[in-house]
Amino acid sequence: MRFTVYEMDKHTVTKMAIMSLSFLYLLACSRAISNRIGVNFGRVGNNLPPPSRSIELLQIMKAGRVKLYDADHEILQLLSTTNIEVTVMVTNEEISGIANNQQVADQWVHEHILNHYPATMIRYVLVGNEVLSYTSTDQDMRIMRDLVPAMGRIRTTLKTLGINNIKVGTPLAMDIMESTFPPSSGVFKPEIVNHIVPLLNFLRGTNSFFFLDVYPFLSWADNPTGINLDYALFEGNQTFTDMGSGLTYTNLLDQMIDSVYFAMAKLGYNNVKIAIAETGWPHGGGSNQQGASKENAAKYNRNVIKKMAAVPPKGTPAQPGFIIPTFIFSMYDENEKTGPESERHWGLLYPDGTAVYEVDLSGKAYKS
Repeated sequence: MRFTVYEMDKHTVTKMAIMSLSFLYLLACSRAISNRIGVNFGRVGNNLPPPSRSIELLQIMKAGRVKLYDADHEILQLLSTTNIEVTVMVTNEEISGIANNQQVADQWVHEHILNHYPATMIRYVLVGNEVLSYTSTDQDMRIMRDLVPAMGRIRTTLKTLGINNIKVGTPLAMDIMESTFPPSSGVFKPEIVNHIVPLLNFLRGTNSFFFLDVYPFLSWADNPTGINLDYALFEGNQTFTDMGSGLTYTNLLDQMIDSVYFAMAKLGYNNVKIAIAETGWPHGGGSNQQGASKENAAKYNRNVIKKMAAVPPKGTPAQPGFIIPTFIFSMYDENEKTGPESERHWGLLYPDGTAVYEVDLSGKAYKS
């Protein structure tokens, strides 16, 4: 969460249609995708347990996936003894070097992937973290320009090695959006469209996901009188009908996801799948963050898991029936994170490994 080679698509861009033949294409792809719930394993803390204990806790929590913010060798080795699907990350600082030299990309893949794969079930390589959110320095802008070329080079190395079941993507924050409400008005910020289009081209050409960091808590906290808290938590019976699309929504998360879908569709990319790289709710915060509580965090995360682990999959109003790979933020409270007090209270676990509140990441407890 933000505070703190590629081959161009050879198919012509079809006329935008939200509900079209791409629905059948995405549905076929969705059936091959796991709906196992993941957790983000952040380590911005000085009081966290050793990696060996953390991997034990992931298994106790019944995590189906785990997302790292790097490609730590010790953690990847420990995960080789588990059945947990793994997502690794190329850090923002590594992007430009990889983008400008295929040998650097080859070296990164050999060091961080081949040393562990396939014993460790690496399924995604995410290049950078919320790269399009950082625009204040020349280096930020360079990394932004180098993002898709770096993704292409990583993909080229994997393809050369015959590794076809590891997808390459990049997680982006909701601040890439110029408009999100109503969802049918969704549009990307004009100043980043020239970066979004080649990214979408890459994702469609490689059948990968548009990874999204999406936090209804932040939207609600910015407008607590305008957004019903229960609606943000998947509680109650409130609905919202988007007059632009005719679609009816029962929760804020679906609205936010679909705004990105509509934004992609307007650029001709309505067949790119969405995954949730981060979502969650803080269990504590400052005196001005009344919605940050254990009760609300438990409600939100349990309801997200129930929705995303459902069989058959629910999808969203604009993309019904699709599995949306989802990672809950985060595994631990991280005491060295900066920003508002709530930033240090997103964990499912306290640093000593005890649960902040009970959550079943397998989703079995929430099946009717």
